Amino acid sequence: MKRERGFTLLELMVTVVILCILLGLAIPGFSNWIPNYRLRGAVRDIYSNFQYAKMTAVKDRAGCGVLFDRASGLYRVVGSGPNRTFESNAAGPGGDDVVLRTVNFSEYGSRVGYGHGSATAAIGADFGDNVTFDDDGVVFDSRGMILKPTGGASTGGYVYVENSKNNTYAAGVWSSGVVVMRRWTGTAWQQ
Repeated sequence: MKRERGFTLLELMVTVVILCILLGLAIPGFSNWIPNYRLRGAVRDIYSNFQYAKMTAVKDRAGCGVLFDRASGLYRVVGSGPNRTFESNAAGPGGDDVVLRTVNFSEYGSRVGYGHGSATAAIGADFGDNVTFDDDGVVFDSRGMILKPTGGASTGGYVYVENSKNNTYAAGVWSSGVVVMRRWTGTAWQQ
């Protein structure tokens, strides 16, 4: 009689048990990893949208801004319309301005939103706000420099974002137009 090759039922059951054990060990790691992954994605998107607004302003030779609506948990990238005059504010687009992008933090999950998380004590009283830009936004001019949404020079600022694990990141723009991203390590801000 010729012997057939294949797996026995016992071998198959042992393999399934080993896979279940490995999966059981991996799930807790993923449950800790996912909220931080989503938070990093949200702050990278803010950083990218700052860069996008800056490049759009330079390309179109007109103002383009990022406006933060803390009450709704979202922010918008708004370009000045055909009149090339930026007329929007945190409440929404004004004049003939055009909303280029709208980002709602609830789409990220893991309770990603405005806040300071564990960085609250280190920020101090001067930075008690989760958006430190004048008029809750920043506008880039045709040279890539920044202005307040209501007009006039801006000193820059940051937007702080946290998740359900109380981790904090910040994305900001300096007065020179440089866009930065930082992470709170628990004791200091790291770029």
